[in-house]
Amino acid sequence: MWLFTQYGFFSVVSARKGFGEPGKPVDPDRVMIRSRSRTHLEQLQDRFPSLQGSRIESFSHSDYPFRVFVQKAVWSLVMKDLADELDYDNFKGVIGRQPDEGQYLDCLHDVWAIMRRLEKN
Repeated sequence: MWLFTQYGFFSVVSARKGFGEPGKPVDPDRVMIRSRSRTHLEQLQDRFPSLQGSRIESFSHSDYPFRVFVQKAVWSLVMKDLADELDYDNFKGVIGRQPDEGQYLDCLHDVWAIMRRLEKN
């Protein structure tokens, strides 16, 4: 799942057993929160203390070079809290008010424009 939040952009998938190496079977009890920005993972951890015990791993030759492995039950609570804290009526507007998020906001506008192609006339 791709997840665009006020803390950053994440790709969340089932983790593989062990250290997540390719070829290993999926671990049904863990997820891997992946990001292209270490800062985005740090912001997520700052907001959700349940993620702070998980080290940010670096995979420099991967599509998403920064990853955190957590129990699926922990991630479910984070997702619930993300939904509960919704208090804005314009997502891109929230990002625009945050310091140093200009590049993220530019990318969000690009995604918005691309996804608009799904609209039926």
